[in-house]
Amino acid sequence: MKITFEELRHFLEVQFPQGASYGTLQKLGDGWAEMKLNVDEEHLRPGGTVAGPAMMGLADVTMYAALLSRIGLVPLAVTTNLNINFLRKPVAHAPIWARATMLKVGRTMGVGEVFVYSEGVEEPVAHSTMTYSIPPEK
Repeated sequence: MKITFEELRHFLEVQFPQGASYGTLQKLGDGWAEMKLNVDEEHLRPGGTVAGPAMMGLADVTMYAALLSRIGLVPLAVTTNLNINFLRKPVAHAPIWARATMLKVGRTMGVGEVFVYSEGVEEPVAHSTMTYSIPPEK
């Protein structure tokens, strides 16, 4: 692992403060990360469910954390592809959390998957696969 939990938490607070609206870092390991989003009114959509963009944002930031655990603090690693399948309805006012796992990290690209869960629902509520572009080292 290239960074510690505290280093990444500090990096996200300073370099990506808007990321807190997508979730907070809970756990970090070598090539994986877990984040949690406390769902409130701003994350809901008509019909009383968690909005897709809220789940996508949580999944994306969680994947970013998992990737940085492998490559270090590289601010310009960016999402190049995100695919998400919404599997079941999350509980409207319950926290959601995501676990991202890197499947492959190369010199210029990282590929991983994320499962999103809702408190009170045993099975995942969403599954995402993502590709990140890693900028060349200077």
